[in-house]
Parts: sequence; C-alpha cells; structure tokens
Amino acid sequence: MTGKERAAFRARANALEPLFHIGKSGMNEGVIAQTDDALRARELIKVKVLLESSPITPREAADQLAAATGADVIQVIGGVIVLYRESPELKEKAAQKEKNIKQAAKRAREKALRESKQGKRVKVRVTKAGR
Repeated sequence: MTGKERAAFRARANALEPLFHIGKSGMNEGVIAQTDDALRARELIKVKVLLESSPITPREAADQLAAATGADVIQVIGGVIVLYRESPELKEKAAQKEKNIKQAAKRAREKALRESKQGKRVKVRVTKAGR
C-alpha cells in the first residue's frame, strides 16, 4: 500500500466511530470474528483499545487483528486502530448499482424519444442516484 493510499484511508477514517472496544478480556475469537465481519461489510473500520484495562497494547492488538483477518493496519494513534481490507462483495454491489443506474437512464431516454416522436412534449431529467 502506498503512502498516498494510506493517507486517503486515514482521511476517510477521520469521520468513523470505533465499532468495537478491546477491554480487559483482551483479544479473543469473538473480537476477531466481529472484526472480520465488519471488514467484509465496510472495508474500513476503527477499533478502540481501552488503554487502562486492556492487557495488550494497541499496536499488539492491531498486529494480531491484521494477521487474523488479512487486513492492513492504516494507523494506530493512542488507543484507536484503523484497519482496511478490500471487499470484493462491496465492489460487485457498487458495480451492479452503477449498471442499474445506467440502464434506468437509458430507458428514460428511450421513453422520452418514443413520446417525442408521438408529438408529446417531454422533459427528461436523469440524475446520478446514490452519489
């Protein structure tokens, strides 16, 4: 991962809230499973390590989570960890959504063309939804 990509992910993560807290029980299978599910659904997540009660440091927790989930550690600041893992499922959903938008726009243009040939006055306004 390049420095520019990492900086872009740090910027995106700024607005995120931590999804999980790692506390006195430390790292366990439940935390790893939740992190894996969250990365599959969101790609970029924040995890908070409670410094006063956690038996492991935030850097150790980040390394363990990254190794267990196949994610990249974007940053560790204080007790906050930012992780990223590309999700092919999300890429497919985004591509399908874009395809649906293009198909809807094409249908609207074709309908307007048919109606204009019939002598009707038609206004066509196609916007990009979801952006």
